[in-house]
Amino acid sequence: MTLSKKHLILDVSTRWNATYAMLSTTLEFKEVFVNYDDRKSTYKTMPTSEAWDKVEVICSFFGLFNEVTKIISGSEYPASNLFLSELYGIKEVLDDLSLDESKYMRDMDLKMKKKFDKYWGTCNLLISIGAVLDPRYKMKLVEFSFSSIYSADEAPKKMKIVQDTLTKMFEEYVEQHKATNVVQMSSAPDKSEIGVKSGYNKLSSTVGINSGTAKYDQHIISVDTFASVKSELDIYLEEGVYIGDSGAYFDALEWWKEKNLKFKILSKMAADVLAIPITTVASKSAFSAGGRVIDAHRASLGTKTVDMLICGADWYRHHYGLHKKKTKKTDDMIYIELP
Repeated sequence: MTLSKKHLILDVSTRWNATYAMLSTTLEFKEVFVNYDDRKSTYKTMPTSEAWDKVEVICSFFGLFNEVTKIISGSEYPASNLFLSELYGIKEVLDDLSLDESKYMRDMDLKMKKKFDKYWGTCNLLISIGAVLDPRYKMKLVEFSFSSIYSADEAPKKMKIVQDTLTKMFEEYVEQHKATNVVQMSSAPDKSEIGVKSGYNKLSSTVGINSGTAKYDQHIISVDTFASVKSELDIYLEEGVYIGDSGAYFDALEWWKEKNLKFKILSKMAADVLAIPITTVASKSAFSAGGRVIDAHRASLGTKTVDMLICGADWYRHHYGLHKKKTKKTDDMIYIELP
């Protein structure tokens, strides 16, 4: 196709990190274009100095997306607690860019914001709740980010939605835990019967002790479940945020595992929420990997064998620091007009 004007063609409009990699590499070889223009008379598409200036500006802007992509769209799929802080930063930059003096940057920002708002612009409850269940953030990050993302009137309403949803979820886990305890207590053998079957001589005394212990156990389990578990969420939110070493790796799931005795129900809820994948990249990758493993000659493999092959390959790559090669073709393009 012949273009009437020179354009910078972004072959994948939503892969902003890939665009950054392409342009930043081009900048490194800026002088090569000049030398090639001098030596090759047929070369007629030499970028102007103004075009190079545009590329530098775009690169500085896309650098943020490149760093964020390493966190939320890499081969190692993170838990949901990492998204809100990064997406909030992107949202803030996009809002600032809409006021940029350059028309080409404003036009690009308009298209990017449309894509961004389609997927992340509204109050995403899973992302917000995942952030709250990170002990480094809790409700502090929600309050901090929402005050910038939304207007002064909308921010409190959105925060209340997050708080109410979190409370309802926790109440459901409490009810589920209480129901499990009831089933366990009803299926447990009666200690008085055990005492009788054991043939103790002092039957009345033994039965009295065991039946009293059984009643006390049943009472304390029901009281402890109702009283302490119901306030776990409040205790967690009222405590100060966890402050670790700057730049140190932090595993929220590991933290909840260590706090399992203190937050018996909330830790189960946190593990369930943080394990939910936020993007569809992981599922698409699984189907792609499955297609490579289960080819025409291996179609009769059992499900457990396929699981072992796919998981084993992922663990092997992770252990040796290897990365998958990703290739994708699409007709979704963006044209940035160059002078």
